[in-house]
Amino acid sequence: MLASCGAPAFARSRATWKDQRQVGPFLVSAAFNLSPHRAILAELEVLQAELQRILALRPGSQSIEVLLLASAADHQTYLAERYPSAPYRRALFVEQGARLSVIAYDQPELAVDLRHEATHALLHSDVPRLPLWLDEGLAEYFEPAAADRVFDSPHLSPLRWDLRLGRLVALRELEHKYELQSLTERDYRFAWAWTHFLLHGPEYAAEALWANLAAWRAGESGRLFSKLLAAAAPSYQSEFVAHFRHWRRPAELVSQSAATR
Repeated sequence: MLASCGAPAFARSRATWKDQRQVGPFLVSAAFNLSPHRAILAELEVLQAELQRILALRPGSQSIEVLLLASAADHQTYLAERYPSAPYRRALFVEQGARLSVIAYDQPELAVDLRHEATHALLHSDVPRLPLWLDEGLAEYFEPAAADRVFDSPHLSPLRWDLRLGRLVALRELEHKYELQSLTERDYRFAWAWTHFLLHGPEYAAEALWANLAAWRAGESGRLFSKLLAAAAPSYQSEFVAHFRHWRRPAELVSQSAATR
């Protein structure tokens, strides 16, 4: 989740950071020992490499702070005192000018939360003008473990049911949502789906993504994706539906996966 905040409110209490580590661009401060979470920290560095490989993301000029509280209660208190205007979430990405922060707490889904919020932070360190739906769509795309992203996202099965039942969320609908509070669970699912289509669909979809990324990096205004895709292929919405109807792990990858079990 993403929040843009002004100066933080005066804090009556201060978190005590017991461990601090630099992991790639992330300066991680935790209220607990980070040694049991070495695998999660290593994933953050891999995530940066994946975003560079897939989106040609450029490294930011400064560290991204990751603040990890010890419990849900500590986390809620910390956010309420420092960012009272931000919507409460289990994990939060906060942008204050050039300062980028991820704030979460120790719990079983910490790895999932950090992949999602760290994706926001890495994106904003290079391309801060992403539209909300694409910002969330990319974070949803990179949220699963790397082995599950392309073919085994938890969004895939409910998305196919939505499409079978004609519950399509058109890209132009998502493009006119500007506040996190306006996004429904289905909106998040379709933000992921349209992002997947840009990354793994027809060539014109990838070209639209690259064209807008280049414009935003140059400080220019990108074009609406719905207009870019419609200009390239008037039937793009039907192709989107067909993309997920036929999306399967290739047989050779299925065989490789079975052989490694």
